[in-house]
Amino acid sequence: MNTNKIGITTTVPIEILIAAGYETIDLNNVFITSDKYEKYIDIAEREGFPKSLCAWIKGIYGACIYNDIKEVVGVKEGDCSNTEGLIEVLKLKGIKVHPFLYPNIHKLQDVKYSIDNFMNRFDVDLEEVEKTRLRLNKVRKLAREIDRLTYIDNKVRGFENHLYQISLSDFNGNVDKFEAELKDKIKEFKGRGTKDIKLRLGYIGVPPMTGDLYEYVEGFNAHIIYNEVQREFAFPRYDQCKNIYEQYYDYTYPYDIHFRLEDIKKQIDERKLDGLIHYTQAFCHRAIDDIVIKNKIDMPILNIEGDKLNTLDARTKLRIEAFLDMLIDRKEMSK
Repeated sequence: MNTNKIGITTTVPIEILIAAGYETIDLNNVFITSDKYEKYIDIAEREGFPKSLCAWIKGIYGACIYNDIKEVVGVKEGDCSNTEGLIEVLKLKGIKVHPFLYPNIHKLQDVKYSIDNFMNRFDVDLEEVEKTRLRLNKVRKLAREIDRLTYIDNKVRGFENHLYQISLSDFNGNVDKFEAELKDKIKEFKGRGTKDIKLRLGYIGVPPMTGDLYEYVEGFNAHIIYNEVQREFAFPRYDQCKNIYEQYYDYTYPYDIHFRLEDIKKQIDERKLDGLIHYTQAFCHRAIDDIVIKNKIDMPILNIEGDKLNTLDARTKLRIEAFLDMLIDRKEMSK
């Protein structure tokens, strides 16, 4: 049984890593929640990572080096186009890198092939993995309850919804402890009063560098009640999947934008959203998705871009305020 820590660059089939005995650490979460987040970026830039490169990649690298992570799973397809370059630098530093690929063509047989290769790499069989998946799905059920308390009962704030769903990428490194934390939080949330929300917002795109976004919009009585990618990290449709292959086939984030849009549109209708904030990261190829999104979704969408700062800048705050004012006027005119 392996007792080592292993870093991940994004959500991967964690069932396999846990079955293999690893403590899994999402390097994104380590980076963005640390008070050393600027130091992590600086470590990467001192090593030669260009300033005109996504801050997430630099932060992941810095978090890995600073925290002395010796093994990493790098997703070479289906996430960041710069991960392959990151992997080569990590190898140069003597870090053992395990590649994982989400197939370009969204076919179940290709997903199965990729997952089978991943299981073989870590010497675990399907029975062990399925047992682990059923265990993790008990925790995913709790995350789904937090989501329900957000958009139906209006008891959970947008940042809390973001935090407790995004944390399911690695279960905070300890499944049992994280499960207990979620149960306590659900009790706390259920004991709250229901908030009166003027604007119901959705957040789509990669999780933000600027976590204060949630609190800022709440200052205008607007609440983010849908976090697209964070929700996908929590695998909300886990109980509709017969096995690990179907679960990662159903996972929208790594596949093309049109597949993602199918579920985004469902959530817009189910949650009765008034508008969307589409967050993109500077120097990220996913920013181009905004063209398709605005063409395919018939509702107000504000695109904001983050870079190195973990707080909103003055210009972005003004744009958000103007957007929310427009949504309020639009909503009142439709009455």
